[in-house]
Amino acid sequence: MKTAQLATTVQAACTQGQQRTRQKGAVGAARLGARLGARLGARLCAPFCALLGAVCTWLPLPSAAAEPAPMFTVQRGQIVVPAASPLRQRLQVAPVDAHASAQTIAVPAIVEADPTHVVAVVPPLTGRLVALRVGIGENVRRGQVLAEISSPDFGQALDDAAKAEHALALANMALQRARGVQNIGANATKDLEVAEAAQRDAVAEDRRARDRVTTLAAGAAVDARTHVLELRAPASGTVTALNAGAGTFLNDPTAALLTLSSLDHVFVTAQVPEHVIAQLAPGAPVDVTLSAYPGQVFKGKAARISPQLEPDTRRIKVRIPFDNADGRLKPNMFATASFAAKAVGGVSVPPAALLMNNDSTTVLVEVAPWTFVRRVVETGAEDEQRVQVLSGLKPGERVITRGGVLLND
Repeated sequence: MKTAQLATTVQAACTQGQQRTRQKGAVGAARLGARLGARLGARLCAPFCALLGAVCTWLPLPSAAAEPAPMFTVQRGQIVVPAASPLRQRLQVAPVDAHASAQTIAVPAIVEADPTHVVAVVPPLTGRLVALRVGIGENVRRGQVLAEISSPDFGQALDDAAKAEHALALANMALQRARGVQNIGANATKDLEVAEAAQRDAVAEDRRARDRVTTLAAGAAVDARTHVLELRAPASGTVTALNAGAGTFLNDPTAALLTLSSLDHVFVTAQVPEHVIAQLAPGAPVDVTLSAYPGQVFKGKAARISPQLEPDTRRIKVRIPFDNADGRLKPNMFATASFAAKAVGGVSVPPAALLMNNDSTTVLVEVAPWTFVRRVVETGAEDEQRVQVLSGLKPGERVITRGGVLLND
C-alpha cells in the first residue's frame, strides 16, 4: 500500500516538475524535489528527490496521438506531394515525347452477309402455313420448296383463271360465228367488230389471270383439289432467319417468313472513328483478326467506305469483302480491323498517363517539383505502347506516366 502511494506521489511530482521547469527553470524543479523529500519523510533523501524532479523535466507530457502526414494536398487547384509522402516512391514522372511515325489503328468490326445477296422470303398471300420444309441453318437451292400455304386468296386466283379460260373459249366461238355470217352477207359489220372486241378482252383477262397464278405459284405444280400454294426459294442460300412455324396463320403479307443469305461472299464491317477517317482511303490494306480464330490474320482491302456517319456512334462504316466458300466467316462474328495510319507530327504518352474524369480525358502535368495540375487533353490514334495527344500538351512537358490514379481524387 505504501509503495503504491509512493509511486502516485512520485508521478505527481514529475508532472509538477515539468511545469515548474517550464516556468522557472531547473533550479525551481530542484527546490520542488527537496520539498518533496521533506514531505515524504521516508528513506528517500531530499537530494535524491531534487535529482528526481530535475529528471522529470525531460519526460514528455501526456498528449494525444500525432496525426499522420497527408499523402498529398490540394492548394489552389494544384496537387502537392510532400517530401515525406510515400507516393513519391510510387509515382513516375517523365517528359512528353514528340513523334512523327506511322501508327496502326485497330477498330472493332463485325462479320456481315453481303446485303445484295440477302433475300427476305415474303408469302405472296395470307393464309395458314400448312407445312415448313426447311430449318434454320439449312442450305437450299433455287426453286426448292420452302413451305406450303393454304390460302383462300390463292383459290380465288385459280378460280379466276378458270373463268377467264372459259370466257376466252366462248369469245372465240362467238367471233368465229360472226365471221361466218359476215362471209355470207347476212351480218352487219358492227356485229363483227363487237365480236372481235369481246374476243380481245377475253384474251387479255385470260392472260392476266394466268400470270397471277404463275406469279403466286412460282412455277410449282398446283393441287386443284386443295389449292395449296407451294412457296419456293427465289435464290440459293442458307436459311439465316425463320419467323414462323407450321400451323401459323400468316395475316401480314409484308412480313418475311424466312431469310435466305448467300454466304459465299461476306463483308467485315469496321467502325472507324471520325477523327481518323482522313487517314483511310478506298483500297487501303486492312488486317482482320477474329476471336474465333486466334493467331490468324485475314488480309483484305477497304472496298467500300460509307458516305455518312452513324448518328449514334459518330463512326463511319468501312466494309472489307472476303471470299467465304469454306464458310469459316459467319455473320455476327466479332472481329478487329487494323490499318496503318499516316505519319503525323505531335506528342504521345503511355496509356497509363491518361485519367478519366467524367466525360473528359486528363493528364497530371508537373508545374514545379512534385506539384501537379490537371489538364484536359484530346487523344488520337493509339496502340499498346503509346497514345497520340492531339491537343493539351507540348513536347518536353513532364507528366505523371505511372500511378496518377492515386492522385485522381
